[in-house]
Amino acid sequence: MYLENSLAFAQSLDAQDELKNFRSLFHIPKTSSGKEVIYFTGNSLGLQPTTAKEAILQELDDWANLGVEGHFHGRNPWFSYHKLLTAPSANLVGAKPVEVVVMNNLTVNLHLLMVSFYRPTSKRFKILMEGGAFPSDQYAVESQVRFHGFDPEQAIVEIFPKANEYYLHTPDIVQKIKDIGEELALVLFGGVNYYTGQAFDMQAITQAAHEVGAVAGFDLAHAAGNIPLRLHEWNVDFATWCTYKYLNSGAGGTSGVFIHEKYADATSLPRFAGWWGHEEKERFLMKKGFKPMRGAEGWQLSNAQILPMAVHRASLQIFEEAGMQRLWNKHLQMQKYIYFLLDEFNQKTNKFNIEVITPRDERQSGCQLSLVIKKIGKQVYEFLTKNGVIVDWREPEVIRIAPVPLYNTFEELYLFFNILSKF
Repeated sequence: MYLENSLAFAQSLDAQDELKNFRSLFHIPKTSSGKEVIYFTGNSLGLQPTTAKEAILQELDDWANLGVEGHFHGRNPWFSYHKLLTAPSANLVGAKPVEVVVMNNLTVNLHLLMVSFYRPTSKRFKILMEGGAFPSDQYAVESQVRFHGFDPEQAIVEIFPKANEYYLHTPDIVQKIKDIGEELALVLFGGVNYYTGQAFDMQAITQAAHEVGAVAGFDLAHAAGNIPLRLHEWNVDFATWCTYKYLNSGAGGTSGVFIHEKYADATSLPRFAGWWGHEEKERFLMKKGFKPMRGAEGWQLSNAQILPMAVHRASLQIFEEAGMQRLWNKHLQMQKYIYFLLDEFNQKTNKFNIEVITPRDERQSGCQLSLVIKKIGKQVYEFLTKNGVIVDWREPEVIRIAPVPLYNTFEELYLFFNILSKF
């Protein structure tokens, strides 16, 4: 692929982009002078779809006009609203509809899933995590371990990169699983690490976990809507994800859950129950005795969060139209271009060097690139912010950027380095 470091070339790539019109489906924040910012923070909070407000207003109007009757007579009846999200969510994560449900928030779902899938014994009680997992995951796992009466120092095993390296190697993860062996109850990784941007080989990790008799689960907060997923095919036991990052469904948005089909009829599997997970045909009989619905829906607790789900539905409709494969193809083009620009920047500038701690291998990364600029990284981050580039800073030394194919452009990639050169 021929590449050129010029504004005209970047604009020519945008002109050829078959997804270029999707940018108009999002509100792009503006600077105080009215200029659109370069928004590279979809890994933290995705932009608002232009249809989000209308989606919420429709449900507010039905509430105003119908009251409680909105549950059954609204334009999108609330009683079954979550089902509108099932098929597109399943498409996103490579699942069957029976394996997916949208409910609650991410860490709540993580706890609910560990109730069912972390079943420690005196011999098999350990949990393997990637070192430096997102803090909420660390806290959730620590509290689950204590709840079962174990010491987190003994029960939680973390695997870190080798000395002088930033990310993990799949053979090392697999070997660690084998080393823990019969003591391993659960492998719980992020699909993509929030700090380094490394995408893990979930299929290999799952297979290794199963070979030693353990369960494999994933937090897909930074993976859903970012990288291609085939959870059913990979035989993943469970997963959960938020919807406010790459899935553009608003701050504090609802969460998705995947539970493999092999557990669809596992009614004896321990779980915390609520009435929305009870057999739908009998839900309003108000009787004792929990009978879980088949599949992931049987893990629901309460009725649907209509307003957050309305935003999520608006976003999912965009993903359905764009198609995850087309988004991934554009991402790969953007990744090649940004690395080309970055390498040229490092070769030509004598101001500072940018080190990327995210794997360059497309099989081990998604949209996010984690950049390290020694000593002056925080100053560079603040300079970018002042110049209309929205990125984020993660201690101790990382600037995270995430050009996403739905609304970012090749021109923005070019301008990013052009602005950096003026530091």
